[in-house]
Amino acid sequence: MLIADILKETKFKRLALTLLLVIPLEILSLFSIHLPNFIEYPLFASIIFFFGREVILGGLRSLFRLNFSNINLLMTVATFGAIYLGELEEAVIIIILFAVSEALEEFGITRSQNALEDLVEKTPKTALVKGHQEKISIEKIKVGDIVVVKPGDYIPLDGIVVDGESLVDESTITGEPLPKNKYQGELVFAGTLNSQGYLEIKVTKTSKDTTLAKIVDLTFQSAETKSQAAKFIEKFASYYTPTVMGVALLLIVVPVFVFGQPFNTWLIQALTLLLIACPCALVISTPITIFSAIGNATRRGILIKGGQFLEEMGRVKAIAFDKTRTLTKGEPSVSDVITLNGVSKEELLNCMAGAEAFSEHPIAKSIVESAQKITGDIHKYTNFKATMGKGISGQCLVCADKHHCIGTLQFVMEEHKVDKRVVKIVERFEKEGKTAIVVCDEKKVKGVIGIVDEVRAESKDTIKELHDLGVKTAMLTGDNLSAANYVAKQVGVDEVHAKLLPDEKVVELSNLVKKYKDVAMVGDGVNDAPALTTASVGIAMGAIGSEVAVENADIALMNNNLQLIPFLVHLGRVSSKTIRINIGAAVGMKVIFLSLALFGRSNLALAIFADVGMTVVVVANSLRLFQYNSDKTQK
Repeated sequence: MLIADILKETKFKRLALTLLLVIPLEILSLFSIHLPNFIEYPLFASIIFFFGREVILGGLRSLFRLNFSNINLLMTVATFGAIYLGELEEAVIIIILFAVSEALEEFGITRSQNALEDLVEKTPKTALVKGHQEKISIEKIKVGDIVVVKPGDYIPLDGIVVDGESLVDESTITGEPLPKNKYQGELVFAGTLNSQGYLEIKVTKTSKDTTLAKIVDLTFQSAETKSQAAKFIEKFASYYTPTVMGVALLLIVVPVFVFGQPFNTWLIQALTLLLIACPCALVISTPITIFSAIGNATRRGILIKGGQFLEEMGRVKAIAFDKTRTLTKGEPSVSDVITLNGVSKEELLNCMAGAEAFSEHPIAKSIVESAQKITGDIHKYTNFKATMGKGISGQCLVCADKHHCIGTLQFVMEEHKVDKRVVKIVERFEKEGKTAIVVCDEKKVKGVIGIVDEVRAESKDTIKELHDLGVKTAMLTGDNLSAANYVAKQVGVDEVHAKLLPDEKVVELSNLVKKYKDVAMVGDGVNDAPALTTASVGIAMGAIGSEVAVENADIALMNNNLQLIPFLVHLGRVSSKTIRINIGAAVGMKVIFLSLALFGRSNLALAIFADVGMTVVVVANSLRLFQYNSDKTQK
């Protein structure tokens, strides 16, 4: 399949035709049979100019700058050396096969980039704005404009549905194959396909700021960010290439001037050494592997923001998880409403929902929704204040007693006395794996509300797969210990650390890093930001629609699929293994042919064919990662 794809490229066709012409002439030259000079010289000069002018110019520039680590300089020296020896066929072979090697490198990277560019192509370049007769360029569309999207069309810009409903295929963003129902008030994203109905969408982001545009930009940046292996190779090459040039010089000087050997014989061996030393396969071994792996991840809805993070996922010994919206669905609902001290259920919910309306926390939203369903009304508040990880307070404009505290039992007890009855209710909720929210005014506790958050169906399997991979797991949560243990027991997490504020999560994560060294943190990308930053690699769940997550996480799971975590570990490990194999094979081939050259047992043509052959092997081995699939993580 790889060879077929290569041969479709125009550049490879030209190189292949040229090789078909030159190889027979090279074989004939071995029997001292050559074309007439008036044919041979113009023909070979034309080939060298057409395929090698940039290489030779680059080599000469490097020579003038005394930059002896440049690959083009090696090729230029080898080419002029072959011409000096009268081996025109060899000079042409050097240029052609080096051009093939460069073309293979370009092909590998281009193919990797095409996976990302395909995403860009799915975004319409024009859109129909409501009230206009003709479509206009999406660059001219402003935030707040209403765009019309007909069935079968791609959505041009991020926005909110203001009219209509439809099934939307979001696989370009999330990697999920099943389309989702979209109704009024729901977010839609550029590059996703409107499968059925008519939609009117209020634009929330310009073309440069869409979620898809950010994914593509960040993925290109991540592929260009050097991994640890790439940095090693770059440093290695800076010493390796000048060293080889020095050895090649000695290979001429010592035999010729010390032992009186023929100059031309050892010039050939020195040139062969230089050709063998060209680290083409070595240099491309890492970037193509990283491009391929990141392209694979992007298609699955995983945004990896650097090759180093992919490598780090292959090294992780432990992964810490937040509980809410990570191991659980993050869609809490009110399960119990217990009123106290003569307060009605309606008053309790309305008063509580009025304060929670200021909060973006999922629990707050569930309380507001419950109140609206039961009574359709909520109280108004002023002087709202939120204490992260604890609760909220404010002044209710409806209740007789204005000041209200709403949150954990400990938060309420900081300002108010609480009787044993309230404590027992809270303890019972916690044993049942529920979150208890206490509501208190200036004089009394008005009630306790129980919140339940279901465990994700895939959480247990995800933890099991990580254990099978030898990865330890931990839970870091701000919830109470009973609720945390309840979830941990269901999914099989190894360690539980509960009742943690954001800064305390950082402390616990730091302890895990000291214990295991390589630790990943999985959270919602906003509340867990400090911990995500502290971890060896931070992974944001549910990043779709959250700019904070996309911008700040090392890895973002755009589709909220928890089972992509074990896949990332698999992908990180196989990527590192592929890089090691590529480097080992490339270096091994160099060692073999360098040894042959030092003992005068090699030749130019064989060295070049070996180098190009190894480049083909490295490219093919790296591109496998486009299709890599971990059976354990694919259900």
